[in-house]
Amino acid sequence: MDRFVSHVTLRLDAKGRVSIPALCRQILARDGFEGLYCYPTLDRPAIDAGGKALLAEIELLIQRFPPFSDERDQFATALYGTSETLKIDSEGRVILTESLKSHAGIADAVSFVGLGHKFQIWEPGRFRAHLKEATEQVRALKKRLGSQRPESDAGARE
Repeated sequence: MDRFVSHVTLRLDAKGRVSIPALCRQILARDGFEGLYCYPTLDRPAIDAGGKALLAEIELLIQRFPPFSDERDQFATALYGTSETLKIDSEGRVILTESLKSHAGIADAVSFVGLGHKFQIWEPGRFRAHLKEATEQVRALKKRLGSQRPESDAGARE
C-alpha cells in the first residue's frame, strides 16, 4: 500500500521526540524521501506531513497560477515559507519544532491521521473534535446524495 491510512495517537518522550508510525515510515521509505516534510495546515490547527507525493501535489497546485502572479507567490509563501524538513532518527522518531507544535496546540501527545497522499499530525483532543465534525458532515452529505436521482435514471423515466 502506498497511501497513508488510519490514525494512531502517541506520546512525546521526555526529549520531545515522537515515533512516526511504522506504516507511515514504510510509505516514506518507498517514496524515497529522506526525512519528513511538514508545514502548518493552512485551514486547521494541524500539521501536514509527507514525502515526495506531498511535494508533487504542492508543485501542481502552485503551477496552476501564472508565473509572477500574486496568487502563485502567496501559495508558495504559505506552503514553502512555513515548511520544515524534519530528520527521522534511527529509531524512527522526529522532534517537532516549537513553531509546528504551537500551530497545532501540541503539548505531550499527537495523533497521526492518514489522508492518502499525506498525513496530518494533530493534538489528540482537537483531532477527536475534528473527526466528529467531519463524520457528521459526511453523513449529511451521504443523505443528500442518496436522495438525489441519478441523471441516467431521470432521463430514462421521462
